[in-house]
Amino acid sequence: MTTGKSSTSSATADGGDVSTFRGRERALRADRLGTGGLLLSVLAATAPLMVVAGVMPTTFAVMGIEGQPLLFVLLGAVLVLFGVGYAEMSRHVHNAGAFYAYISRGLGGTAGASAALVALVAYNALQAGIYGIFGFEVSGLFSTYADLQVAWWIPALAAVLVVGTLGRLKIDVNARVLGVLLVIEVALVVIFDIAAVADPAKEGLSLHAFNPDTLGGAGVGTALCFCVAAFLGFEQAPVYAEETSRPHVLVPRVMFLAVGGVAVFFALSCWALTVAAGPSRIVGVSQKQSAGLLFHLTESRLGGTFTDVLHVLFVTGMFAAMLSFHNVVARYAFAMGREGLLPSAFGRTTGSSGAPGTGSLLQTAVSAVIVVVFALVDDKPTGDPTEPVLHLFTWFGNIGALGVIVLMAAASVSVIVFFARRGSAGAQAWRLVTSALTVIAVYTVKDFDVLVGAGPDSALSWVLPGIIGLAVLVGLAQGLFLRARNPEAHARIGLGNEAFQLEKAAAETP
Repeated sequence: MTTGKSSTSSATADGGDVSTFRGRERALRADRLGTGGLLLSVLAATAPLMVVAGVMPTTFAVMGIEGQPLLFVLLGAVLVLFGVGYAEMSRHVHNAGAFYAYISRGLGGTAGASAALVALVAYNALQAGIYGIFGFEVSGLFSTYADLQVAWWIPALAAVLVVGTLGRLKIDVNARVLGVLLVIEVALVVIFDIAAVADPAKEGLSLHAFNPDTLGGAGVGTALCFCVAAFLGFEQAPVYAEETSRPHVLVPRVMFLAVGGVAVFFALSCWALTVAAGPSRIVGVSQKQSAGLLFHLTESRLGGTFTDVLHVLFVTGMFAAMLSFHNVVARYAFAMGREGLLPSAFGRTTGSSGAPGTGSLLQTAVSAVIVVVFALVDDKPTGDPTEPVLHLFTWFGNIGALGVIVLMAAASVSVIVFFARRGSAGAQAWRLVTSALTVIAVYTVKDFDVLVGAGPDSALSWVLPGIIGLAVLVGLAQGLFLRARNPEAHARIGLGNEAFQLEKAAAETP
């Protein structure tokens, strides 16, 4: 496949086969995703039903803040501003490495190497964590509807295999699967929102949850940590840039559609929960019902059948999120392998699907190992949520969220530096975004014991966030090593296919 004479980039008649002079398998297939497919792939990672049924009740119960809907509005505004710089950067950088490619362009290859490892660890953690709650919920469905006792790790491992198989298919096939699951779960949440507005609690259609006075108290910073985790996924659009026909147009478009749509959807759905339960009662009811809050509220308004369907879609929504994160991890691994941050085998695609097969296998193996480890240490009876939910899902979910928040803050700084070097220093909005994201990251580390349900003196409060800190340091060490021992490889970090163009030019220069 490798030919030193072929063109740097070429397309076949179907517009989807792009190759480099290093070979067709060293590039992702272009023109696989349009606006719809890209948007669905990105939104699936936000797992809307999991957020409405899980994150929102937990935030109400743990933090005791009635103004959670207002937090979604404020975070939406911050992330739209973040998207301005992030999307503008996407017009200049088309690389499956997304975060680390952007950070490399602004802050240099060493920072980019660090960001690459943080991204790989963070998205793997998010993916593995969801397997825990997925297995627990499927086990519960078997117990409720089939009277079968199934250990949580059995459906979790089955999901690992199914996701791994789908991850090796064409990305447009994945997009169709994600799209169907996403549309159905969003439709069910919208039906609940309408039912809540049509049949509110005794306090009526109160807008109290949007009152700034509801955000008083010491728990606001930690509540922001919970809420920002609900937005994770919208930042993935640039990961698929190489697989679109017009990345400079589609990626910014999808970024703004995603973050704007998610902010409005979550703010309204969170408000609907307060309307259905009553603004003054939402905290108490959430503490009593926990993750069963949404199902408790739908039971009385929409009946048992709708609630049963909602339970099933809660599971399929998690599956969609797992598949979306799997695809992202595989593409980060591909980009890192292509640029020398991972073994070169990761920088190749597989067969006619054009999927990053080795990266997909890596993610599947990592998830399987983590699930098996937690299964082996689980000494609780079937149906106990301790290992799958309170440990695997909560620990790894917050590790992943912290990693992505750190990447977003670093990317904001990188955007400022990138454009300042090009004479566009008017980046006050991006500086504000950087400050906001940095504050959220600090609160996430400071209150990590609250986020993972551990005591303030628990070693988990520093061991778990320390995983992201270790990834930062190891990545920096790798970047410094490459700069000293292999400066050419260091110079390629973040360049993607552009590095091949430089290699070809160097090879053809006498």
